[in-house]
Amino acid sequence: MSCDPFQEAPPIIREFLGYIGTIKGKSPKTVSEYYLDLRTFFRYMKLKRGLVPKDVDFEQIKIDDIDLDFIKTIDLTQVFEYMNFLATERKNGVATRSRKVSSLRSFFNYLTNKTGKLSKNPVQELETPKLKKALPKYLTLEQCLELLSKIDGKNRERDYCIITLFLNCGMRLSELVNLDLNDVHFSTQTIKITGKGNKERMVYLNDACIDALKKYLAVRPRDGVIDKKALFISGQRKRISAKTVQYIVKKYLAQIDLGGPGYSVHKLRHTAATLMYQHGHVDIRILKDILGHENLGTTEIYTHVSNEQMAKAAKSNPLSGVKQKRREKSDE
Repeated sequence: MSCDPFQEAPPIIREFLGYIGTIKGKSPKTVSEYYLDLRTFFRYMKLKRGLVPKDVDFEQIKIDDIDLDFIKTIDLTQVFEYMNFLATERKNGVATRSRKVSSLRSFFNYLTNKTGKLSKNPVQELETPKLKKALPKYLTLEQCLELLSKIDGKNRERDYCIITLFLNCGMRLSELVNLDLNDVHFSTQTIKITGKGNKERMVYLNDACIDALKKYLAVRPRDGVIDKKALFISGQRKRISAKTVQYIVKKYLAQIDLGGPGYSVHKLRHTAATLMYQHGHVDIRILKDILGHENLGTTEIYTHVSNEQMAKAAKSNPLSGVKQKRREKSDE
């Protein structure tokens, strides 16, 4: 059996996947998602055009015969029908359909603007399904302080440092796990974070982070460590795993009654962003760089304000105390 994950992909799709993986620097997981999205699209197109038996299992439709001539016949109306198929037949939610639109856009943009194989982009006017911007869950300042106060045990310095970095730097789980010793620069008070697509960014460390790092490094295991470069070490003397970090965070969140669904490592990232924006009044563009977001639109979700802030804003209006005078009684 071949171990090639794209063994069913025709040459034209393989070329695209190679482009986004090497030139655009997308992660293997993202490349795989693009492929699966395109495979679903071309399976639908073959079924819609009667190129396979009607009773065939959708998941068994092969796309290895898709070529440029086939792709040239695709128009926007057919793509609209595909989007309807995703919503009604596949029961795909808005987020999933939005991602599939993004995959199609990238693929046809590559064929039109990057390689010139298509003279016209059929999905140029394709709109992305509107996502409801849910406010991210986050911890209040008081809950953050309570969370930090609960950290104890034989790995207290390590665990305290991990949660402090999450709450102050807003890094992702994968970013924290992959930190190396030489990523920490005390001389410049910065830490180098490698984010999505291997993009590096420098984030400044505040006093709390520096203090937590120094206390952890003073007790960090040295003997028998397997991954000597890794910043955070597990009980097995290896680089700490994402699963272990998730366990640590969930354990302490549960101690402050936030162990239910919706609270996780990623919520600490949300918390850092929210606290920086609401309490530190950090500019949204600076926040974008700190979090390593590619688009400003992703960062804008953190510009929400609490009900308490909105109430305070309403009361601060200089007209807030002005009331209508009572109507004077008529002398009639």
